Amino acid sequence: MALYALFILASGSRAIVQIATKFHVAPLAYILSAVAGVTYVVGWFAIRRAAHGKPRLAEVMLWVELAGVVVVGTLSLVKKDWFPDASVWSDYGGGYIWVPAALPILALLWLHRTHDNAPEEGAKEASA
Repeated sequence: MALYALFILASGSRAIVQIATKFHVAPLAYILSAVAGVTYVVGWFAIRRAAHGKPRLAEVMLWVELAGVVVVGTLSLVKKDWFPDASVWSDYGGGYIWVPAALPILALLWLHRTHDNAPEEGAKEASA
């Protein structure tokens, strides 16, 4: 949770400053940093819900986040001219010591470890 909060601040602040001060330099990269920030906000709330027994949104958001890292990371290497300045997910999060790539993977592992053995909400209600 703390890493997600940190990345909300880091990516959100980065995007706001870049969009406000030099949007013309790398609009795609800066918009993608803003998307990353929004993804981290929704992911933080989703993981919090998962900790209270509601994992579905977290699973979706973590896969969306991981897909974003993979797609943007790959594009930033293949289409360098699209990224004259880095986004949060450029080079698979290399500017952030690859934490953006590791974070959704670790969170998915946690999610599956903690919720694979838990009964589904509908199953709990049906058995009651």
